[in-house]
Amino acid sequence: MEYIRLAMDIVLHLDKYLDKIIENYGALTYLLLFVIVFCETGLVVTPFLPGDSLLFAAGVFASMGKLNVAAIIGMLCVAAVLGDTINYAVGHYLGPRIFRGEKVRFLNKKHLDRTHEFFERYGSETIIIARFVPIVRTFAPFVAGMGSMSYARFLTYNVLGGVLWVNLLTLGGYMFANVPVVKNHFSYVVMAIIFISLLPGVFEFMRQRNLAKKNAEK
Repeated sequence: MEYIRLAMDIVLHLDKYLDKIIENYGALTYLLLFVIVFCETGLVVTPFLPGDSLLFAAGVFASMGKLNVAAIIGMLCVAAVLGDTINYAVGHYLGPRIFRGEKVRFLNKKHLDRTHEFFERYGSETIIIARFVPIVRTFAPFVAGMGSMSYARFLTYNVLGGVLWVNLLTLGGYMFANVPVVKNHFSYVVMAIIFISLLPGVFEFMRQRNLAKKNAEK
C-alpha cells in the first residue's frame, strides 16, 4: 500500500520530483526519461509507469530552459519506437505458447483481452491509437507480435504513432507551460491528462459491454 501511495504522489507531483532529479543529476535526467518511456512501452510488466504525464512534464521543464526540447523529443521518440519494437518481438516469440493455452506468468489476461478488442475494432491503426491509451499502449505491440501483422507494417505504424505521441505531449507541455492554470495547478493538469487518456478505453469497454448485452438478448 505504501508503494502505491508513493507512486500516486510521484505521478500527481511529477513537476516537483522531476525538478529535483534535474537539479541533482543534470544530464543523466535525459537517460532516466529515456529508460522510463522505453520500459513503459517495451515491457508488458510496467504499464503503470507515467507516460503521458511524463512527456508533458518534460515539455514544461524544457520551456523553462532546464531541458533541451529538441534533445528530449529526439531521445524519447527513439525510446518509444524501440520499446514497441522489443515488445513486438517478445509477443512474436511468446505468441505460439499463448495460442496453445500455456500460461505466461507476467501477463495480465484482462489487459490482453482489452487490447484484442482494440485490434478487432481499429485493426492496424491500433498501434497509433494505443499510444494515447494507458495500458493498451503497453500491450498493443505485444498483441501485434502475437498476430499476423508483418514487422514491416508494424514498424510503419510504430514510428508514426511514437513520433506523434512524443511530439504532441512534449510540445503541449512546452507551449502551455506558462499558462496560469498549468503553472499553478500542475497536479490537476496531470489528473486531467490521465482522465482524458483513459476515456477511449472506457468508451471501448462500454461499447463491448453493450454489444455483449444485445447478443445475449437475441
